[in-house]
Amino acid sequence: MAKKVLVLAGSFRKKGNSDLLCDAFIDGARSAGHSAEKIYVNDKKIGFCRGCGVCNETHKCVQNDDMPEIMEKMIEADVIVMATPVYFYAMNGQMKTLIDRCVPRYTEMTGKDFYFIVAAADEDHAAMEKTLAGFRGFLECLDDSHEKGVIYGTGAWKIGDIKGKPALTDAFNAGKNI
Repeated sequence: MAKKVLVLAGSFRKKGNSDLLCDAFIDGARSAGHSAEKIYVNDKKIGFCRGCGVCNETHKCVQNDDMPEIMEKMIEADVIVMATPVYFYAMNGQMKTLIDRCVPRYTEMTGKDFYFIVAAADEDHAAMEKTLAGFRGFLECLDDSHEKGVIYGTGAWKIGDIKGKPALTDAFNAGKNI
């Protein structure tokens, strides 16, 4: 059965390392007959969560921005890929802001398969655990959601450093085998 894949690309650098990994994942998914859409998080207007609590009652945020559209796509997706460059061993601020803004409807994000893509200059996969802990914390709040895989784009500092590394094949294969 064809699945609906949503890729949330957190990097500002289009065609940067994490973005190239996103594209490889999408190519793999499409080669297996799945549909895939990529959203550049940085192209969207997403305000910081204000912690006002209004959404706890209304399930709508008081802010007027692009987040409701993104949440709707997250709810409709079967598979969600969250990709971030790693800054000081953490996800970038844009991705964290997106996660924080899921509060109004996170209880509707059930039964999802998640893949995480991390791109970092550090070569050590273990050094990415702090970044992955943030993603995993999000998943712990979602009913019946599953981490299906991590693509480690390590050893990639400058734009294009990921080219020729096994991570591109890993990303393609992960997408193909969802």
